[in-house]
Amino acid sequence: MILILTGAGSTSVALTWAISLLLNNPSVLKAAQKELDIQVGKDKWVQESDIKNLNYLQAIVKETMRIYPPGPVTGLREAMEDCTIGGYHVSKGTQLIINIWKLQRDPRVWSNPTEFQPESSGRRSCPGITFGLQVVHLALARVLQGFDIATVGGRKVDMREGLGIPYPRHPLKLCSSPAFQWSSIINCFEASTLTQGYYVRCNSQYLQGKMFKKLPYTSGN
Repeated sequence: MILILTGAGSTSVALTWAISLLLNNPSVLKAAQKELDIQVGKDKWVQESDIKNLNYLQAIVKETMRIYPPGPVTGLREAMEDCTIGGYHVSKGTQLIINIWKLQRDPRVWSNPTEFQPESSGRRSCPGITFGLQVVHLALARVLQGFDIATVGGRKVDMREGLGIPYPRHPLKLCSSPAFQWSSIINCFEASTLTQGYYVRCNSQYLQGKMFKKLPYTSGN
């Protein structure tokens, strides 16, 4: 149960950060949607088997997890032998907590470390990149394929971080309209309701107060 709850929480956080970054970088958002149009098309939902062909989407997720890792610090690690880290002697048996957030924004490793640059090559990935990526890739792909998203009033997204683990952000409010095969109703809602279990609570008159699965992530739809 702990693994399920923590996994769902970190996945939701990663998706919310990814959507926030895309809203603040509309050229990247459009490029990701163009890739989906080319590789998948508009007549069917993207499936897990399509992810291997969505290289730009994968780069977006990697860059998101580099700048805003769901877990900004590791759990306890114990030195297996005497060693030197950053000029400091660490004795065997010493327990350490590693600051992933700091490592992934180190200007000695990455140029412009705080900028969102999915096109960049080199070491711009999260140490825990394998965790939850199947769900994150597919859920983000379906959001981008199924909806045109924008901020409320065209305002920039506030990218201030909150406190806690997984690494939270302030509530993200956005507007969405169906990209294809749906009505033209525009819904405004908090992104957390979209990413938490992939349910959306719409505030439109048509769907007010209802909960429905907008983006199922299992195959075969």
